[in-house]
Amino acid sequence: MKSIDLTREQVITLADLTAAAQEDTTELRVSPTAVVTPSALEFTDQRRISIRRGAEGTAAPAAGQTRATTGATHDLFTSPEAEAVKEEICAVGRKLWQRQYVDGNGGNISYRIGPNAFLCTPTLMSKYDLRPQDIGMVDIEGKQIAGARARTSEILMHLEIYKEVPEAKGIVHCHPAHATAYAITGRVPPTCVIPEYEVFIGKVGLTSYETPGTPEFARTVIPFAKNHNAILLGNHGIVCWADTVTHAEWYAEVLDTYCWTLMLAAQLGTPVSHFGSDKAADLLAIKKRLGLPDPRNEFKECELCDLPEIPTSIAMQPRSCETAPALDSAGIEAIVQAVTDRVVAALNARK
Repeated sequence: MKSIDLTREQVITLADLTAAAQEDTTELRVSPTAVVTPSALEFTDQRRISIRRGAEGTAAPAAGQTRATTGATHDLFTSPEAEAVKEEICAVGRKLWQRQYVDGNGGNISYRIGPNAFLCTPTLMSKYDLRPQDIGMVDIEGKQIAGARARTSEILMHLEIYKEVPEAKGIVHCHPAHATAYAITGRVPPTCVIPEYEVFIGKVGLTSYETPGTPEFARTVIPFAKNHNAILLGNHGIVCWADTVTHAEWYAEVLDTYCWTLMLAAQLGTPVSHFGSDKAADLLAIKKRLGLPDPRNEFKECELCDLPEIPTSIAMQPRSCETAPALDSAGIEAIVQAVTDRVVAALNARK
């Protein structure tokens, strides 16, 4: 096997390959973060040159030394299941672009293909243009172990969800305008309005802002991942997980359409109607049978319906399911007296 080492290059172009490759070249070694240009990828496809990512200056594995591990990774990455998932990821990427949930190179998609292996989209690529050969594979720590293109910079957030939620198999992160509008205002939509939303999403999580791609950003989803399959990312977008990549994209659709519908309803000039807690309980029972997460099923202290303080509002402060301290009669009387005093003071000020 003839290998060429370009691990010192951060961008691999066609010119780099034509200058370095020989007739018998079978492997190209690049750094984990290197970007391989489309023309260079086409060259490797035509010449059947495999691309292996590794640390700069790392020597090629000795015969028999790491062949078993490398072979197992390759077999998994090229297995029929992996190839089918790569096609599914590409299809979901096109749906996200067509629905205007992503722009430029935004958004990312991943799938748990093994206990320590996750297929994911590459960095710096439009989701509309995805091809199966563009999909890479990382381990649970985010190290890229297969694929020609460098992995998405936000894979660490996906991995935190996979660590917290063993049943999560597919994850979609995107920036749909209506749901993101809630995320940038620090508000969540009320519940008990549309039954389909209650069953598939329900009480949505909302994270604080951290710089995308950083470990701090990745960790913001940890408190919400287990009991929320859809999370608003503060000042950023949304992330949804499910048993498949396609289903995760469905949840993104449900969340954004719900937010959009509330915004349209607010323009009619009349309060949005809500169904009661008894009906919400029926929907939660359906949700539980489907195996979908909801903190209202886990914490009995949760109110079944999150309703805005102002009847005409379609946005509200996120509420946790922690038990609020109960007020005794003295506490209630103190609150009533305080409100009365403020009202009287305001009236006196007008005289």
